[in-house]
Amino acid sequence: MSTVEAPRTGVRVHVQKLGTSLSNMVMPNIGAFIAWGLITALFIEQGWLQAIFAGLRDPDGWVARIGGWGSYDGAGIVGPMITYLLPVLIGYTGGRMIHGNRGAVVGAIATMGVVAGADVPMFMGAMIMGPLGGWAMKKADALWEGKIRPGFEMLVDNFSAGILGMLLAIFGFFGIGPIVSSFTRAAGNAVDFLVNNDLLPLTSLLIEPAKVLFLNNAINHGVLTPLGTTQALETGKSILFLLETNPGPGLGVLLAFMVFGRGAARASAPGAAIIQFFGGIHEIYFPYVLMKPKLIAATILGGMTGVFINVLFGSGLRAPAAPGSIIAIYAQTAGGSFLGVTLSVLGATTVSFAVASLLLKTDRADDEPDLAAATAEMEALKGKKSSVASTLVAAHRSPVTSIVFACDAGMGSSAMGASVLRKKIRSAGFADIAVTNQSIANLTDTYDLVVTHRDLTDRARLKTASAAHVSVEDFMSSPRYDEIVEMLRTTNSSGDEHSRQDQKDEKQPESAADDVLPLESIVLAGSATSADAAIDEAGALLVAAHAVDPAYVEAMHEREKSVSTYMGNGLAIPHGTNEAKTAIRRTGISFVRYPEPIDWNGKPAEFVVGIAGLGNDHMALLTKIAHVFLDKDEVARLRAATSADDVRAVLTDSK
Repeated sequence: MSTVEAPRTGVRVHVQKLGTSLSNMVMPNIGAFIAWGLITALFIEQGWLQAIFAGLRDPDGWVARIGGWGSYDGAGIVGPMITYLLPVLIGYTGGRMIHGNRGAVVGAIATMGVVAGADVPMFMGAMIMGPLGGWAMKKADALWEGKIRPGFEMLVDNFSAGILGMLLAIFGFFGIGPIVSSFTRAAGNAVDFLVNNDLLPLTSLLIEPAKVLFLNNAINHGVLTPLGTTQALETGKSILFLLETNPGPGLGVLLAFMVFGRGAARASAPGAAIIQFFGGIHEIYFPYVLMKPKLIAATILGGMTGVFINVLFGSGLRAPAAPGSIIAIYAQTAGGSFLGVTLSVLGATTVSFAVASLLLKTDRADDEPDLAAATAEMEALKGKKSSVASTLVAAHRSPVTSIVFACDAGMGSSAMGASVLRKKIRSAGFADIAVTNQSIANLTDTYDLVVTHRDLTDRARLKTASAAHVSVEDFMSSPRYDEIVEMLRTTNSSGDEHSRQDQKDEKQPESAADDVLPLESIVLAGSATSADAAIDEAGALLVAAHAVDPAYVEAMHEREKSVSTYMGNGLAIPHGTNEAKTAIRRTGISFVRYPEPIDWNGKPAEFVVGIAGLGNDHMALLTKIAHVFLDKDEVARLRAATSADDVRAVLTDSK
């Protein structure tokens, strides 16, 4: 499970980050682009319904009013959507990325400034003003954080957002709007020059290598989507939407590997081809090109062929096709362009396949290509793991022998998560796989698989670079656990379905439970109404039991600020940070049940278990608690318990 760290130049990294940011603003709103594209396809003057209604006596009927064509003087739906809705959505999303809801609101207000101050759809302006609004609001909030008198918070928050939004809208109207309009016109003229001089196919020289290096988002979402949308508004379609999304070049490479490839690359190519062509996930073929860099020539020539055919037939899409699936492409294909689009995909696939086949067939390398290393290199270029690309190498990874569930302190959430995962893995027959828990600070790069809360995964990667990483959010019933089991069925030889691990480590004498969870630390009806108050209540029980010093309760709050201790199934297990272990006198657990669930960072917590652990003497009870909360009948017993003895009986029953 080694990873390959590709060299990362400063310029490329910055372009990648820019492209990722642009993509993150556009992709969440692709549904709106699709809606606009479908409305355009159906109702504008060149739309699909024109022929049906063209001969009717009422040219200003409902179809004309929706599309805004014919003798109807209004803009219909098409114009306002592309002029206002789409840019404002992008600006709102960009502001939210920087500073949550307040940044989103200011970003949307600022975007309206450039929208009103320009004569072209302001996608580029929205990509500037949205994040700028979020950043400005974030900086402004920081200036008076903690300095506002109680009772005036809402007044200051609302007026500061309104005043800042007003100033940015004015700035966008007079400053950014005209600049972006000029740039858009210049870029549009450049595209027209390429089209008029039959040079548009040359863009594949830039786009195809950029795709493999994950630089295409900056080009696609920063330039092609805004220009293409403007062009589509004027002519009903745009070829620019097809420059990057054509699946033909990648499909040709994968087909060549199916015929002339070797080893893992040949075996995985058919599945990758299906995902790429029908699923639209183009990154699935990037490792194949990185494995044989000379294959970039095949994708370039295939891309040029596709663009040339589209230019020849004058074909285009009405709106962006995302993802780049053949299904999404046909859904956005303009009327009269289906033949050209189809031939462009077939032509690109054929040329790419022919060139890639020649290169693979004449390749003199004797060694089997390392698909796993190429996938790791692709992930390094991308800057994050690829869940899709991981399917390429799952069947060829080394068997997993050790799994660690890591959290900040290494005793609460990680202990329960490890217990749940361990049970699932053993039930699947993999009793020989060690599943442990550990604090991130104490991780060593000796594990095959590391499981963490999604907010901690990046920290864990720094400690265990060679391991595979899985991020979870719900510790008790995360669907990722089942995915891990399925992965083990592929990477490890089939486990003995009848094997049984000795479970005595999950049982404990009643006296141990008495020490760790005394009756005095069990409360059947907690009084807290918030997560912070519940932490105080659970922590006070630990202090009263002389298990911890009062300082440990503060550490429990610090732990909650970094990562939520909500486990799922109505259970939260607040505990201290790793640095707070010096405040623990002995292992102790407290239990509080609440008649009305508490809002725990948006999740309902009905049971709160406070934890303070020294060594491993609390692990058996935590394991049992985890199993209890996986069983609906056991949870029902806890709800029905009428005494502390009943609660402890449920939590310590060794059945």
